[in-house]
Amino acid sequence: MRASVTTLYELKLQGLSVTMVMKSSVDDDDAGWGLGIPEKMRNNVNWVDVTHEFKGACKELNLGELLHDKLFGLFEAMSAIEMMDPKMDAGMIGNQVNRKVLNFEQAVKDNAIKVRDLSLPELIGIIDTCFCCLITWLEGHSLAQTVFTCLYVHSPDLIEDPALKAFALGILKVCDIAREKVNKAAVFEEEDFQAMTYGFKMANNVTDLRVTGMLKDVEEELQRKVKSTRSRQGEQRNPEVELEHQQFLALFNRIKFIRLLLTALIAFTKKETNSVGEAQKLMAQAADLLSAIHSSIQYGIQSQNDTTKGDHPIMMGFEPLVNQRLLPPTFPRYAKIIKREDMVVYFSKLIERIKTVCDTTFLIDNKKVFGTHLMQDMIKDALRCFLSPPVLSSKCCLFNNPQAKEYIDSFVTHCSRLEPQRQHLACLGTWILTCSAAFELELYSMHEYYYIYWYLSEFLYAWLMSTLSRAESSQMAEERIAEEQQKGRSSKKAKKKKKVRPLSKEIAMSQAYQNMCAGMYKVRYEHRFAPFNSVVTPPPVHYIQFKEMSDLKKYNPPPGSSDLYLAASKHFQQAKLILENVSTPDPEVNRILKVAKPNMVVMKLLAGGHKRENKVLPEFDFTAHKYFPLVKII
Repeated sequence: MRASVTTLYELKLQGLSVTMVMKSSVDDDDAGWGLGIPEKMRNNVNWVDVTHEFKGACKELNLGELLHDKLFGLFEAMSAIEMMDPKMDAGMIGNQVNRKVLNFEQAVKDNAIKVRDLSLPELIGIIDTCFCCLITWLEGHSLAQTVFTCLYVHSPDLIEDPALKAFALGILKVCDIAREKVNKAAVFEEEDFQAMTYGFKMANNVTDLRVTGMLKDVEEELQRKVKSTRSRQGEQRNPEVELEHQQFLALFNRIKFIRLLLTALIAFTKKETNSVGEAQKLMAQAADLLSAIHSSIQYGIQSQNDTTKGDHPIMMGFEPLVNQRLLPPTFPRYAKIIKREDMVVYFSKLIERIKTVCDTTFLIDNKKVFGTHLMQDMIKDALRCFLSPPVLSSKCCLFNNPQAKEYIDSFVTHCSRLEPQRQHLACLGTWILTCSAAFELELYSMHEYYYIYWYLSEFLYAWLMSTLSRAESSQMAEERIAEEQQKGRSSKKAKKKKKVRPLSKEIAMSQAYQNMCAGMYKVRYEHRFAPFNSVVTPPPVHYIQFKEMSDLKKYNPPPGSSDLYLAASKHFQQAKLILENVSTPDPEVNRILKVAKPNMVVMKLLAGGHKRENKVLPEFDFTAHKYFPLVKII
């Protein structure tokens, strides 16, 4: 089977460097191979037809091969693919519409949009579409192509409708706080989040307290109208009044939701210890509104489809092309605004993520874990539990030594400092979670399992076990010293207690993980482990080292497939034995056992020659455990 190949060649013709983009197919006719060169260029340059040579060269390329100049890399290839494609090149949208594009002031002057006396369906529709634009921005698109396609947020001061004005200011404040938090964390890539505001004002002239107050005033007014239109017992209901009641209720829920979301984000900037609990309560209240918002989507005006294929909302107050001239010179991604039906699902997941942040996160603004504990104190407690260093013990003579305290405080402060260039607290954890999480995210191809599991087994888990063993030795040494001091003070003979190894379970689990990885087992390798190159401990293993360490030819005689299957079976058996000896097995232990036992049997069968002639590749099933698959032979 032969496929068409799109290739960029840089040809040197008569001393002139000419760049050509050609489509070739070894099965196509010669027709259509013209270069499409303008007549003016034909007259000034002596062109040579290289069609025959070009097609001959293409026949030598195998499927999937690409010939390119050293100056033509991945970025240039992606740009070439994106350009002129309406789904990738946002600039192409302007060629598909015939209407006049108006900004906010022009639209108000031409009466194209209202700034006062908006109907309830109009307010509901505008708010829902703004929510969809907000979500699309959070998903990685630019503010210019999402939130600021809503003309009302360009100049909220000119809006006379109190509900719409308060909502527009609220949306801008939510965007500004979210942008500030993400920028401060500095752990995102450009394709994940775009913080540029393109010169738009983010309602900085209005305080957060003022905006939440305006939203609260509108909310209370709407609540009065909801109560006044509510049906009374025994009263015959007028359909128009009932519809108005439902519309007031829908608008009330949306204004309350944006107020709760904004207030929760503001709470994260407070330094009070109860701010985290306050944010949790607000998010719980916001979650309760989502079902009502979802059931009332139909009450808002709907966007109209036009020549932009319905990917952008075309309705009063929205113009997808208004910021076209503000987009960067590189080809921006085409932004497809999410549908209103998907809005509630996203907000539900967002609220759950914010709740998780409240439960587990170290908050930068107040420098406290869970909003109450200083990060430095948490690190010292973790060091005491893990290593029992004498300098952190009140019984040690160095505990109150000024110079020792200065060194300890400097170390702990360095550990707790979140610097953008580091992005991770390497000193507080290992990279095992990073490698393992990629299985859950399905980032690895099947052919990569070999060296990923090798790296985990032979390197990371080996390093982790060494660290745990040293820490355990340090702890037990401190315990012995403490016991000897206690004996010297007391004349009574102390009963001998059976010593419990403090890190025995952690070491056992690491050994089991290492054996599970061992049983599972130039450019691709380097790319996968490039994030670890900047980490000093553990030191990175380069591809050449990996090849040398995993080369089977260094053994005499080299092991065959049966030997490798048998070795894998033994590793799975060792993991099984270690886990079965864990005194209080938790769900994680049981999950690994469900993988270790079947894999041990499968490896034994393969070692004995089972299905040796079978050419079908094995299947890796991650349903039992998210990191370690069941090996299935079809």
